[in-house]
Amino acid sequence: MDRQDRAFGVSITPLTRRRIDSFKRNRRGYWSLWIFLGLFVFSLFAEFIANDKPIVVKYDGGYYMPIFKLYPETVFGGEFPTEADYRDPFVTKLIGAKGWMIWPPIRYSFDTPNYFLAVPSPAPPSADNWLGTDDQARDVTARLIYGFRISILFGLVLTFFASIFGVAAGAIQGYFGGWVDLAGQRLIEVWEGLPSLYVLIILASMFVPGFWTLLGILLLFSWTSLTGVVRAEFLRGRNFDYVRAARALGVGHTTIMVRHVLPNAMVATITFLPFILNGSITALTSLDFLGLGMPPGSPSLGELLAQGKGNLQAPWLGLSAFFSIAIMLSLLIFVGEAVRDAFDPRKTRL
Repeated sequence: MDRQDRAFGVSITPLTRRRIDSFKRNRRGYWSLWIFLGLFVFSLFAEFIANDKPIVVKYDGGYYMPIFKLYPETVFGGEFPTEADYRDPFVTKLIGAKGWMIWPPIRYSFDTPNYFLAVPSPAPPSADNWLGTDDQARDVTARLIYGFRISILFGLVLTFFASIFGVAAGAIQGYFGGWVDLAGQRLIEVWEGLPSLYVLIILASMFVPGFWTLLGILLLFSWTSLTGVVRAEFLRGRNFDYVRAARALGVGHTTIMVRHVLPNAMVATITFLPFILNGSITALTSLDFLGLGMPPGSPSLGELLAQGKGNLQAPWLGLSAFFSIAIMLSLLIFVGEAVRDAFDPRKTRL
């Protein structure tokens, strides 16, 4: 254990250290991971980067944070008890007379239309709208930031639940074998034989679209991605001597599966996770492109692609969405390749 490991109080095995070093040697995957994490953390603070409300307002000696709390116009000396429109010149003048405002770099949220466009929407890029506006005069940059965050969060949640169900199903099949494995395999083959895209389209059109609704629908066909890998590892591990010894000592099946066999199966599972995350993001983007994804008005990369397809005279729409999706998926692929190489025993051998 080196000095860095002792500083954090973490004991890292030599095998884990070799895997980490192997991952770092893959410079493309290593830097892709940091770039992806930087973009993801950046998008988590979207409200502080692109918003139609100021971050901090000082008025008449008091401090207000409209991002976290709604304030009526009367608080700032206005006439209406409804929420203050901070982009309204009248409200801006009222606040400026007795205080000041700190605005985000982009003064538009994902659903804020620009009512002061000099040309019909979709408007081209300008100093006010860095990547132009869509066909509803909404800022493209703001929608990209919010859409990127939703895509990543959706992909992470879907990958997490799909991994849990897939690993559990594969572990049960592989550990018990026999008729359990045979029946499970036949059910999975029938399930995977269904035309998943058409079933997804039908289900998405039947239910009210939403984050959790789409998550449940896509989870129906995503959990099988890891079942085969985990099943093969459990079929191999169930015959090891230490597993047989644990059974002879009366150790329960659940304890053997979780403590003794599952850690070996997780090596192959981890290498697939970046690619499963990639597929989850692509599935959401595809449904949004077809108009069967997130509710109308939600920030969506797939919906922006659809707008680019329908507005060929505004190439900034399609190009912005295309490069955002391409960069995001490429980074995940590079990370996945680096993780795969790090867990390859031929490349982590002493």
